[in-house]
Amino acid sequence: MVASWREFWDRDTPIYVNARHKARHYAGLADEIAALVPHPDAVVLDHGSGEALSAARVALACGRLLLCDASPRQRDALRRRFSDNPKIAVLSPEEVAALPPAGLDLVVANSLAQYLTAAELDACLLTWRRLLKPGGRLVLADVIPPHLGALSDAAALLAFARREGFLLAAVIGLARTLVSDYRSLRRRLGLTRSGEAAMLARLAAAGFAAERMPQNLGHNQGRMAFVGRA
Repeated sequence: MVASWREFWDRDTPIYVNARHKARHYAGLADEIAALVPHPDAVVLDHGSGEALSAARVALACGRLLLCDASPRQRDALRRRFSDNPKIAVLSPEEVAALPPAGLDLVVANSLAQYLTAAELDACLLTWRRLLKPGGRLVLADVIPPHLGALSDAAALLAFARREGFLLAAVIGLARTLVSDYRSLRRRLGLTRSGEAAMLARLAAAGFAAERMPQNLGHNQGRMAFVGRA
């Protein structure tokens, strides 16, 4: 039995219903992150990057792209995928924490907060604040509000699938998820949720001037994104 979210993400998962779903997710996310890059020489950290299939698009928009994932298996795959791209480096969370201060222009943490405890998130916020240059930005995205449930997530996925041409696979994938480790872990461990005011207060306590962004990153607009300025 999978005992933690970190263990869950260190193996093949049922989150993506097929290859098209995964490709369209990462392509869209890469375009959104690239649009956030403040200037062509920027140093960008994507913390909790996952497979980052389209990270090369982000690398084109910045000077240096750091990909961080807690999964050793995922990091090995990322290093193989981008071994020929000198602008991309792959780091563990421990290596990120050891980076020198005030060296990053942008930190993006998408779909990460829900898998961290409150203490883990607070520690990350302090690390990111230390690593950002004065005026640098943190984008914390895909934050789940307290009222949002699995049915809302499913509806958002189906709408995305309809737009991107994998609706039938999404329906089948949702049925498969009902008997997957993801559903049992979500029930057993839960997902960390936060209201807007509480997240803004948490960001302020870590030293950020923060506000909610008009739109979330990715397809699920029931979830929230925040920008914090160092």
